[in-house]
Amino acid sequence: MTNREIEERLEHRGVKLTAMRLLVYVELEKARRPLSLRELEDRMPTAERSTIFRALTLLLQHHLVHDIEDGSGSLRYEICTSDDHHEHDDRHIHFYCEHCHRTYCLHNTRIPQVDLPEGFQMTSINYMVKGLCPTCASHADAL
Repeated sequence: MTNREIEERLEHRGVKLTAMRLLVYVELEKARRPLSLRELEDRMPTAERSTIFRALTLLLQHHLVHDIEDGSGSLRYEICTSDDHHEHDDRHIHFYCEHCHRTYCLHNTRIPQVDLPEGFQMTSINYMVKGLCPTCASHADAL
């Protein structure tokens, strides 16, 4: 996406454009995988943690990003690609590498069907698979 397309996306969702909001969105888009607040800080060394966090919070509220709890103790954030203002598009599987501590989106992996008992209503779900990513697995095989 170009910066102008990102600006239009934010404005379309009712987010007033600021340099920090644009920078946070661009960093998440460039990463092409979910990032933690700490990872965003590392990518944006001149920005204050609280400013990044406020931008993330606003982007979450407007469904431009969604958060993922990957079991590592920190939330990770990724871009929502849905055009729906009220629903996240986070219903895909995530993979957490226990060696390099990165989280990946597995958009093309089939999501298992969950049949809930009568009366239960799902509002969200977190599909998290843990193990070794291809890079870490190849290093482990070499040993």
